[in-house]
Amino acid sequence: MKIFKKPFRYTLARRRKEIPDGLWSKCPSCSHVIFNKILQENSKVCPKCNHHFTLTCWERIECLADKESFKEFYKDMESLDPLSFSGPKSYKDKLKEETEATGLKDAIVVGEAKLEKKVIALAVTDSRFIMGSMGSVVGEKISRLIEYAVEKKLPVIIVSGSGGGARMYEGLLSLMQMAKTSGALANLKKANLPFISVLTHPTMAGVMASFAGLGDVIVAEPGALIGFTGPRVIKQTIKQDLPKGFQTSEFNLEHGMIDMVVHRRDLKAALSKLLYYLT
Repeated sequence: MKIFKKPFRYTLARRRKEIPDGLWSKCPSCSHVIFNKILQENSKVCPKCNHHFTLTCWERIECLADKESFKEFYKDMESLDPLSFSGPKSYKDKLKEETEATGLKDAIVVGEAKLEKKVIALAVTDSRFIMGSMGSVVGEKISRLIEYAVEKKLPVIIVSGSGGGARMYEGLLSLMQMAKTSGALANLKKANLPFISVLTHPTMAGVMASFAGLGDVIVAEPGALIGFTGPRVIKQTIKQDLPKGFQTSEFNLEHGMIDMVVHRRDLKAALSKLLYYLT
């Protein structure tokens, strides 16, 4: 009687199935496969091509704030549905879905923290929640945080990563937040308190055209997409090829739109040094 061995292909496929999911990540820039533990230890930056992976708001706070120093403000604030927005999915359903997926009640977390022992007012947007777009809650939280900073005489740092701009579900109430946050920052300037704006990938549209573009110093992570309208839409509109690297951090730095491009591992130290100079 002959005994047939299982083909090598079958054995290899079976072994592959035995490897647990969630151990590796693939870099979207260079396709390099990275062990997640190594990626985490490298601040979620690809060790091969330097691509900066997107961070959640909590990961960002962990990177910037001194350990256990962050105190969250206004955490129970939630968006309403002023337009009774309907469509394939209602706004209320969208908000509920995003909250369940992210654990957040809106696209921003704000509060007080310490950065290298310096007390600051800190806000961080989270692109997981409707692309980090700005609705009435985002604008209100930022404005209240700035008012708090004026009262307590604190510098303000806002980390932006919003590809969604002003939130269409709230119509003019969303667009109004551009003026409201800009007005709050004007009061901060009158009080001679610094505002450092940190731009991450992507920072676009209404967010960039309001508070994100108004920093006394504007710092960006490498390779971040920064602008008002995306390059694809611009190219289709003007019917011309765009310069290489158009709207990246480096392109904006070269053309005077931002002040610094800083690697994520150096960001906390750079912000600490800026706070020392500005205060």
